[in-house]
Amino acid sequence: MLKVEDLKGVIPPIVTPVDDEENVDEQGLKKVIDYVISGGVHGVFVLGSNGEFYAFDYENKKRAVEITVRHVNKRVPVYVGASAITTKECIKLAKMAEEAGADAVTVLTPMFIKPNEKEMYNHFEAIAKSTSLPVILYNNPDKTTNNISVSLLEKLSKIENIIGIKNTSFDFAQTVEYIRVTRDNKNFKVLSGSDYLIYATLAYGGAGCVAGTANVAPRLVVDIYEKYMAGDYKGAIDAQYKLIPLRNAYNYGSFPVPMKDCLNILGLEIGHPVKPIDHCSEEKLQAIKKVLDDLGLTNM
Repeated sequence: MLKVEDLKGVIPPIVTPVDDEENVDEQGLKKVIDYVISGGVHGVFVLGSNGEFYAFDYENKKRAVEITVRHVNKRVPVYVGASAITTKECIKLAKMAEEAGADAVTVLTPMFIKPNEKEMYNHFEAIAKSTSLPVILYNNPDKTTNNISVSLLEKLSKIENIIGIKNTSFDFAQTVEYIRVTRDNKNFKVLSGSDYLIYATLAYGGAGCVAGTANVAPRLVVDIYEKYMAGDYKGAIDAQYKLIPLRNAYNYGSFPVPMKDCLNILGLEIGHPVKPIDHCSEEKLQAIKKVLDDLGLTNM
């Protein structure tokens, strides 16, 4: 089980390779895990947004989690996405993650429905109480249309096993406020969920990032964190700027396929996105290849 001091660094929300029937592909998943761990990441997050969590039934989710826990084999902490629309389903996923041996769960705000703040608080509180695992909140208002306000976050941070939040929002002022209102709470940390804002989040006292680009360029993303922590601020900001063209590649196709296409170009052979999402166009694939060439990743 994760201790709050271990919630840090670069945690990629790993892509989920699938077979021709769109079921979890074990060998592909193992390849992705080994690739990111060899790049020096500080954790692995399975069934996040980049992992197409919304696309899988319970059995596939369980399989993905069990494969990940077994294959990571305690090399780094394993975070499991336990996100769904209903509290009941999130609790079911959190219990499954705990039984499978995960180190922590990550829970997104509900999507499609619009809970008020009291309903949202009750939702996260019930999930936290259902498991002995640490819980990391996941705010992604662009995708879910629900936002964890600063005042709600302050209340949720007082729940014993809610130990952090990943903020995937371009409202950086909100990240700063999250950090400000929890600064004196030694049992709570704030992570960047936007790959544009890793350096900035660290500068304000954040603990690290959950970065989709770390699927593809783990070593570069790790450089931002490790150089910053070592006091090499120029090296860290240079690495941050170097990462931006890869983050921009998300615009080349429907989310979240660009990172899968990147990994296929790099030779990992992890297959297709789950329909209705499809691969990037041939023109955009060439643009992605140039980004990867410029980062020196295609020569590895």
